[in-house]
Amino acid sequence: MAIWDDVISDRDKQVYKTSGMGARNAGFGNKAAIVIIDVNYNWVGDKPEPILESIKRFPFSCGEEGWRSVNAIASLLPLARQKKVTIAYSTGQEKRNALDQGRWLSKSARSIEAAKISIGNQIVNEIAPQPEDIVIYKPKPSIFFGTSFMSLLNFVGVDSLLFCGGTTSGCVRASVIDAFSYNFRVSVIQECVFDRGEVTHKVNLFDMNAKYADVISAADVKKYLASLP
Repeated sequence: MAIWDDVISDRDKQVYKTSGMGARNAGFGNKAAIVIIDVNYNWVGDKPEPILESIKRFPFSCGEEGWRSVNAIASLLPLARQKKVTIAYSTGQEKRNALDQGRWLSKSARSIEAAKISIGNQIVNEIAPQPEDIVIYKPKPSIFFGTSFMSLLNFVGVDSLLFCGGTTSGCVRASVIDAFSYNFRVSVIQECVFDRGEVTHKVNLFDMNAKYADVISAADVKKYLASLP
């Protein structure tokens, strides 16, 4: 049973199946990278707690759901580092004023409040980047938009991207679509992505799996990592 089966109608499942969408064909390519999108304190809060408590202090937090993904990501990283797999992180740029905020201000009444949290864009300590990792400070949802990420991937010869992080419906999805548009093989690690909305999380996993990426398990990734020389 797929994670989205309880929110996608039988009619829609039949339409997508008959259309031939959702085939699993991305694979891991010749050289994969793990891409960790925005696992910072703004997005998960400073401790695991129910989301309605966490958003009192961190307006955009995904609460406990985010921390479950932090733990899942942390379980992958030691083996990935042992095998010298490229690991890339993104987090938000500091937003100093309304110009930096851009259109974010028109979509969230608490954007200015969130921008004042001193640790907000800091990647959580449990999965903190190491000196050899790529860290991208991005101005908009996609890790590719307005950054050097594509150039760095070309430099290290990556052809497959394994996405983690948050949110599933926002920055992860935006990055996945850009990666697909650049013709990378794209996978989304189910246990390693999170969203503040339960339905949006499931629907976006369904839709990305149908069109842009393979939604795979953390166990699949561990098997792939273990197979590397």
